[in-house]
Amino acid sequence: MRWYNPFAFVPMAVTLVTSVVYLAILIPLLIVQETVPSAPENPTVYRGLNLTEAWLDLEELSNGYHPFNSRRNDEVRNWLLRRVEGILDSNGVKYQTGENVNMVERDTSKSKDGMKQDGSISSVSVGEPQGESAGHDGIRTRIEPPAAVIFNDLVSNYTSNALTSIGVSGRRLGISTYFEGNNIIVYIRGTEDEEEDWWKPLPPYTHRLHGKGGIMVNAHFDSVSTGYGATDDGMGVVTALQLVKYFTTPGNTPKRGVIVLLNNGEEDGLYGAKAFLSHPMATFVHAFLNLEGAGAGGRAMLFRSTDSEVTRAYAKAPHPLGTVVSADGFALGFIRSETDYVIFRAEGYRGLDVAFWEPRARYHTEQDDAKHASRDSLWHMLSASVATMDYLTSHTKQFVGPRGDHATGKVKNGRGSDGVWFDLFGEVMAVFRLRTLFAWSLTILIASPLILMLVSYLLSHQDKYYLFAGAVKPEGHESEAVSLKGWRGAFRFPIVLTISGAITFGAAFLLRKINPLIVYSSQYAVWSMSLSLFFCVFWFLMAGSNFVRPSALHRVYALLWMFTLGWLVLVGATVFEDRYKISGGYMFVFYQAAISLAAFMGLCELFALPKKSSVVEAAHDEHETRDGFQAVPHSDAIISTGDAQYDNDVNGDEEPSETTPLVGSNGHRSTLGASFARGYRRVIPARLDGADAVDGADDETIAFGDEQKWSAKMPTWTWLLQFLLLGPFIIVVIGQVGLLIVAALVQTGSDGSPLLLPYLLISLFSILLILPVTPFMHRITHHLPTFFFLIFIGTLIYNLVAFPFSSNNRFKAYFQQTVDLDNGINRVTLAGIEEYVRDIITEIPSAAGQNISCSPNEKIRQGLSYCSWSGIPPRVVDNVKEGVPPEKGYKDWMSSKVTRAKGSNKATFNISAVNTKACIIRFDDPFTAFEVHGAAKNDGKWDDVPESGSDQIKLWHRDWDREWIVDVEWPVSEGKKEGDEGRSGRVVCWWSDHNKLGTIPALDEVQRFMPQWAAVTKLMDGLVEGSKAFII
Repeated sequence: MRWYNPFAFVPMAVTLVTSVVYLAILIPLLIVQETVPSAPENPTVYRGLNLTEAWLDLEELSNGYHPFNSRRNDEVRNWLLRRVEGILDSNGVKYQTGENVNMVERDTSKSKDGMKQDGSISSVSVGEPQGESAGHDGIRTRIEPPAAVIFNDLVSNYTSNALTSIGVSGRRLGISTYFEGNNIIVYIRGTEDEEEDWWKPLPPYTHRLHGKGGIMVNAHFDSVSTGYGATDDGMGVVTALQLVKYFTTPGNTPKRGVIVLLNNGEEDGLYGAKAFLSHPMATFVHAFLNLEGAGAGGRAMLFRSTDSEVTRAYAKAPHPLGTVVSADGFALGFIRSETDYVIFRAEGYRGLDVAFWEPRARYHTEQDDAKHASRDSLWHMLSASVATMDYLTSHTKQFVGPRGDHATGKVKNGRGSDGVWFDLFGEVMAVFRLRTLFAWSLTILIASPLILMLVSYLLSHQDKYYLFAGAVKPEGHESEAVSLKGWRGAFRFPIVLTISGAITFGAAFLLRKINPLIVYSSQYAVWSMSLSLFFCVFWFLMAGSNFVRPSALHRVYALLWMFTLGWLVLVGATVFEDRYKISGGYMFVFYQAAISLAAFMGLCELFALPKKSSVVEAAHDEHETRDGFQAVPHSDAIISTGDAQYDNDVNGDEEPSETTPLVGSNGHRSTLGASFARGYRRVIPARLDGADAVDGADDETIAFGDEQKWSAKMPTWTWLLQFLLLGPFIIVVIGQVGLLIVAALVQTGSDGSPLLLPYLLISLFSILLILPVTPFMHRITHHLPTFFFLIFIGTLIYNLVAFPFSSNNRFKAYFQQTVDLDNGINRVTLAGIEEYVRDIITEIPSAAGQNISCSPNEKIRQGLSYCSWSGIPPRVVDNVKEGVPPEKGYKDWMSSKVTRAKGSNKATFNISAVNTKACIIRFDDPFTAFEVHGAAKNDGKWDDVPESGSDQIKLWHRDWDREWIVDVEWPVSEGKKEGDEGRSGRVVCWWSDHNKLGTIPALDEVQRFMPQWAAVTKLMDGLVEGSKAFII
């Protein structure tokens, strides 16, 4: 080994190179994770886009809570209609406005301002040139086809069921739903679209197909009742508005038509998207881009895509972000929340799901507002959407052919191929097909072990396979075995990896037990603890083992063990790729490819060694030489007489005098002889140490330290190539996935998600991040592990004792108030982790002195405790005079009447409620059928009731204070006759409008007095539930 080589496999070089590489990768990864690319200084950098205008729209949109069941929602919807018309007017676009193009006709009266007398919104037609005539179905016809059409959809509705609710497992009965939609749909005609009004149904009101279809962008404009909806989904809405402006700007006209769907009702059950499917425009949609917010800021990432072809459209974004691992999380059920994407995918559309995903602590709270958002985040979504839509609308020769779902009555959008995709540093997106990944996986699984076995065979054939080599007997001298020490270090790697991994995961369990939510606000402290712990333990065990029994084959053994373990993991990943279409295994494909090359290089290094037989023969020759020297009289014996005489002469000589010779004596010559003899005797043992002494090396090469001397000829620079193969790309891929997944999960513990999962993931990814350096870790100096040990001690103490929440990372508690309208009893409920919920309740004045009961309720949401107390009465219905207790007016909030047909298992519910659009009928026992009077006939897309029956009917009107008339039928039990048994339950109505202070005083009180480290969000569809019992 040449010690002056700066890349030699020596401690200082290994320490410096590995440190520089890790820092050069991890620092940019953290920057990408924690920052958003800056918006351009010029707000109109794209012709047809205006960032300043979009930001002002966002501030207006998020100026109040606007859930579907609120007056503010109507105001937002009115504003959106006017805003779309204003955009088209400013671009000088000819357009039409209309409604009621579906199969159901509606007769409504209008007031002067275009609002219906009952408060709902009718169509408004503006910007119409002279000489036009009114056509049928409320659509204005023109001599020239309009460039855009605004559909004010007040007809589409939806009836279906769901077997489970989010967070509830094992539920057998269904929840049936009837929903009346009021979406806003904007159609922008493409240059390749037909010119006729093809969306109009022909008698007998059947929809028609249209050309090649168009591209839809979807965003929902309703918010939750406790959030202003700036990112969920205000940024998606204003992005959609800017796309209307962009594609109607001269020079930007798309080839394919563009549909902008602003749907209403996503938050309570994806109802707006479901209602859209009964609109004529639904058959025109070819592909889609869904814009959503599952967090409250940061970058908008690609959650999911239906296929690799549409993913390439998103890859054109200036700063793409995402990994297919997130899509696998949805597919495997690890991520339980959903977006409108699932509705459109089930309809056979091909498309993308782009959403904000952090921070979750502000999601669905009052901090989801423009103040806590940023123009940079808005620009990130807007610029990505423009690039994606440009690609999808312009590539008209792609996405054609027979549909993948073989459905008839829909445009032919071709068959997509399952894809694999991931970004690199948020700058470029890699996209390829899953079948390509599967081919790579099979190739690596088959070829890599065969290649390594071939190299091993060649090494054995050349007598240079030192792995697992023990004592070898020289030919003709079987009794004299020579040890090559090839077994040294053979099993260190799996043992050390197991111990280090077990200790790292043990620390995760420790945090889960002592301070389970510290990761909520301090994920990087947990990351630092886990990374430093694994590094320190692994280094200590591996460096210690190498110190006690040094081995030149240590690195090769480690690489071969990594190859073996990676090969087994890749087998599992390949099975998932083939059977379950899970693409996240791409990480292990790249890992195994890199480790295969590194292991190949490690084996090839052995070709530089001398043959084992030559080493053994040389060792035997040296042994015989030593025996020959031992047969010669010992040098001490040869010169002992002279020494004795010399001693006697010295002792016997007279003292020097003027007659003593000036120079020379026998004693002087004896001293030279003794010195030479003794020096020669000392040299011999150093050259006669068996196999270690025979290295075949010249004077310029020696083995490192006390490693086997025959290893002196091994290349000293190949470790660098191996590390560069294992390190940079694998660290980038693993690091990005780890940071994204962990960041998405660290603040889900307060939602009822498993508290241990984030810690296990951090431990797993910590091990995967350190693995590339483990074959070389025994050459790292002690300075690095000492530094990491200090980090571990500090972060461990912090993670065990620090409070897990802060004003920037607030604990979320779930609020609901229930009122029994029969007896006036009201209960306020806060749900969450019981320890912290009780801390919040102690600060609530009205709860003081009350017995706070907490219990789980898995029918609503798992993993949470529900703590309740008698609260301040709500005033959601203003029906009592000032000074009169609100309880006096409870009975007038809602009226319900149940009429049963004699001798049958059928009943009719008449339900009316004040100041609400949403009610639900909850049955104690299941029913088998229901029908809402005035609803459109079910098109058969979904079943109203599942085979097992339902026990709830959710009812959503688009208008205020309308009566529901619902017919219900239930089964005849065994041994009973029809009419022998009835049903019981409760009729419940919801109130969700919290824009006026004092409407829900209990919620006002919680928000006012709760600690700064806590936030409140909605628990159920309604902030307030009022109910009355019924018996049939």
